[in-house]
Amino acid sequence: MPSPQQARAQASAITSGKSAPEAEVSPSARLRALFDRPRLSPGQRRIAQYLIENITEAAFLSITDLADRVGVSQPSVTRFASAVGFSGYPALREKLQSIALGTLAGGGPAEENRGNELQAAVDAEIENLENLRRDFADPNLVIDIGRKLASSTPLTVLGLRISVSLAEYFAYAARRIHPDVRLVTRGGSVAYDALLQSREAGGTWVLAFSMPRHAQETLTAVQVARGAGLKVALITDLALGPLADEADVVFSLGTGSRLVFDSYAAPGVMCSALLQAMTDADPERTQARLEEYEQVADQHQFFLRD
Repeated sequence: MPSPQQARAQASAITSGKSAPEAEVSPSARLRALFDRPRLSPGQRRIAQYLIENITEAAFLSITDLADRVGVSQPSVTRFASAVGFSGYPALREKLQSIALGTLAGGGPAEENRGNELQAAVDAEIENLENLRRDFADPNLVIDIGRKLASSTPLTVLGLRISVSLAEYFAYAARRIHPDVRLVTRGGSVAYDALLQSREAGGTWVLAFSMPRHAQETLTAVQVARGAGLKVALITDLALGPLADEADVVFSLGTGSRLVFDSYAAPGVMCSALLQAMTDADPERTQARLEEYEQVADQHQFFLRD
């Protein structure tokens, strides 16, 4: 009898070949594609990030108001519009409005129905998950990176400061299906040693987490990993910026920010999706490792009998 984990691994494979119906691409994904240009300047990245985070409001701002909100000059906004392929700011704003109006039309709960702050926080996370669901309409990137993480031996998982919890969850689960997972939760020279040793041992990929507030030491560790020859897949809330520039692949996800401390519903689901893709990448290894773990768990009575 397979364990619940084994049964789920067999039943929920995302690489089974089943085609899902086309789903609407999320506004954040549309904007990331729109702004996907070689090396925007720091000021231009700030404009792009502001538009991604505030699309429903920012799409209707004048060039003066947008420049004031971001803290750049009006000519900088004009140059940004040109850099992302538009004749000027009016043409860019027209495109932004079409995206924003589509978002509002499909939108979430009306403001007057949001209830109390705890309910509003849940509503915000539901919206983050809806955006992620639309992004998953094309699962190919998740499947591809899952295969690459599965084939990297060792596989390094990096999460510092507030991002430790996500990294620990991913590493704990990944160890059930991967023979050598190395968790890095301390920065500085400790992280450098671990990353360099991982590369020397034959590792090819690092999965890094960076949640707000983003730590300088995370950026430094990612740069060290890249310098050592490791590829970096990054799970973060940032679509643009120094961290995204350093990563080979970025999964940019919304985080819940209505309460004192952020919540991570969408990043948590992304972790599970990548783990699923890793199990699909090598089903025989997955099955063998899960069976072996269940035997050890039964022998030593790790878990209560439900």
